[in-house]
Amino acid sequence: MATRTKEQAASRYQKLGLSEQDLLSMHRTMVTARLCDEAQFRLNRQGKAPFVVPVSGHEGCQIGSAWPYRKSHDVFVPYYRDMGVCLVAGMTPRDVFLGVFGKRDDPSSSGRQMPAHWGSRCLGIVTGSSPIATQIPHAAGIAYAITYRGEDAVVGCWFGDGATSEGDWHEGLNFSGIHRLPVVWYCENNMYAISVPLSKQMAVKDVAERGPAYGFEGIVVDGNDVLGCYEASRAAVERAREGRGPTLIEMKTYRFHPHTSDDDRTYRSREEVEEAKRKDPIVLFGNYLKELGLADDGELERLRSELKEQVDAEVEAAWNASDPSPEEALNHVFSQGESNEQRVGRTTGRAGSGEAPGDASILETTGSEASPAEPPSESPSESPR
Repeated sequence: MATRTKEQAASRYQKLGLSEQDLLSMHRTMVTARLCDEAQFRLNRQGKAPFVVPVSGHEGCQIGSAWPYRKSHDVFVPYYRDMGVCLVAGMTPRDVFLGVFGKRDDPSSSGRQMPAHWGSRCLGIVTGSSPIATQIPHAAGIAYAITYRGEDAVVGCWFGDGATSEGDWHEGLNFSGIHRLPVVWYCENNMYAISVPLSKQMAVKDVAERGPAYGFEGIVVDGNDVLGCYEASRAAVERAREGRGPTLIEMKTYRFHPHTSDDDRTYRSREEVEEAKRKDPIVLFGNYLKELGLADDGELERLRSELKEQVDAEVEAAWNASDPSPEEALNHVFSQGESNEQRVGRTTGRAGSGEAPGDASILETTGSEASPAEPPSESPSESPR
């Protein structure tokens, strides 16, 4: 029986094209996210981290869904809880804590944004704003640009169930369906929009039911099943890359901690939270590794201890990193390009040193002043539905 069970377990990941190293790396990333979460909550209680957005409970759906993407090629548009997505994209624990502490080398904003507003140009992570669902039109616009340029990149956009109650969500998904854009929409449905339960947000059972209304498929998957999330995501990413349009994937999950460190806990019973922890994705995936013979209890515990040491060291390094200087406060706020006087001088032939102006008829734009309302000269070709 043991041999048969092991063979059945192995056939699942093998059919998905994953290797044993993939499985171990996925698990390692999940544990790293959990340890970063535990560390940031400790720092919050110590007064060192003013604001924390927890990830615990979401690691399975985040790591599984982000794994099929091409790093530094595809585009990640996460929401504030998506530490696991960003770790898969290439961020490090030090990057996380440089943001938590608002340090100068914070890759997301050089310490200008709230923590968990992820961003990295080199990793293809697009930062978001605090208002819920504002990243969704951004993702649709980026996917439109990819199509317009004839590129083969795919956009992944993650959000919570609360985002699906916003107008931005409708606009982004509707636009992506009309233009058959290369984007995959991921709803991390943890059943609460802060304190509002799902039953008070929508009259339908599943968010995924809304996908067909926009002209594309909606899929429901167990968010605690890493390989299930990977399988659904891989198929959707391939579909988008082949020009067959978007997919809406709803991953049923649960957050173990409050919405943020500023949230209260009164709207959920202790029993409800403890029951959800019985389906902890890290524990479930660790059991799967043991079933495959890739790890045992001792090895899993040693890995956790090893990763905790590494995370603690990265926390210390981030805490001791340089703060932004006051002189840098306005960097990236105003354009650092040429002044209007310099531009006019260049386009009229004046050097700005008292030279006589040329014929007024030579005054022309530089090509960068096109009205935002002007449509592009060409639009993406229509794809058959």
